[in-house]
Amino acid sequence: MSDTYFQQLFARRIGGSGYGKGTEIYKFEKIKRAKRKALAEHPERELIDFGIGENDEMAPRVVRQVMASEIGRPENRGYADNGIAEFKEAVARFMAREFDVELDPATEINHCIGSKTALAMLPAALIDPGDMTLVTVPGYPVAGTHTKYYGGEVYQLPLLAENDFLPELDSIPAEVRRRVKLLVLNYPNSPTGKVATEDFYARVVEFARENRLVVVQDAAHIMLSYADRPLSFLQVPGAREVGVEVHSLSKGWNMIGWRMGWVCGHERLVAAFADVKDNSDSGQFIAVQKAAAAALDDLQIPQRTREKYYRRLKKLVEVLTRCGFDCRMPGGSYFLYTKSPTGVAGGPTFDSAEAAAEYLITERSISTVPWDDAGAYLRFSVTYEAADEAAEDALMVQTKARLKKIQLVF
Repeated sequence: MSDTYFQQLFARRIGGSGYGKGTEIYKFEKIKRAKRKALAEHPERELIDFGIGENDEMAPRVVRQVMASEIGRPENRGYADNGIAEFKEAVARFMAREFDVELDPATEINHCIGSKTALAMLPAALIDPGDMTLVTVPGYPVAGTHTKYYGGEVYQLPLLAENDFLPELDSIPAEVRRRVKLLVLNYPNSPTGKVATEDFYARVVEFARENRLVVVQDAAHIMLSYADRPLSFLQVPGAREVGVEVHSLSKGWNMIGWRMGWVCGHERLVAAFADVKDNSDSGQFIAVQKAAAAALDDLQIPQRTREKYYRRLKKLVEVLTRCGFDCRMPGGSYFLYTKSPTGVAGGPTFDSAEAAAEYLITERSISTVPWDDAGAYLRFSVTYEAADEAAEDALMVQTKARLKKIQLVF
């Protein structure tokens, strides 16, 4: 494709004059291509997909019924802007019921069109050129990407097994602390499955006060907490004074694609988010908000979702352990994060998790997600499609059979 005059006009944040000319391929695009290739080259071999990271079933019928009934109501046709009271009040009830966190629905809660948009917008409220955001790696890159868009810089905090997959806040250099405005966390963590503790959150609050920064806790997987009752950052004394928590209905309520979530916490931070949002979108469709409100009032939906993925994770841990992986149940999420093999006995060696993942999908049609940001790890997701427990068991049998045919080295 020949260059046009505007090739020189692209912003540096997306590559400047070199935009569209790079050869680097986004990780998840690589995975999609590898899946297509495996299916094309081995049509006789079913793809076992542990790579997909989204719920495998539709939103519950009761939620869809509310949506269907609300679509035809003329009062729902207009712009929602910063949200309807009905949804915010449902959020307030949910936060009080699940976490004993009392929030003012009018000032301390605002809806978002999915948590991704909130993580993209919050840096706009705080980051000026030269400011810094602390992000954990591996992790979701959106807040860091938008920090850079606004002229800021990102400082990465590795999540290591020896630190129980919690960031080492004390290791951050003084010159970085002086410039930091944002600390972005995500617990239960994607992809490690680690859940935060009250002690850790208390340290985060102390760190935020000491360094005069804002905490953004991404709680997208919060209802998929297995070891203990789900823990909200806002439950910890002082948390509301230093930050906000971002929630999503995608994971716990099977509402993938509905694009519905919320930001809650300090009212001034929520207001700043709302101001940015007002200049970015005109709100989620009101019928979606009303269906989401009904979902939040149904205690059984996240409970059933949690039980399903807990069951699947237990089965996967057992199978992978029998095949040589050193893994154990995560505290939350539907992800299993485990050390990557370094090779195959009598076969190739792997210098990275990406190389191991490529081998598994090419040679065994088993799709995973590699992470090499803080050591070589593979992420398995139990969101594979299976109609019932018998189908889950059959898939586990296939997985074990394929992995047993090779002797992985760790």
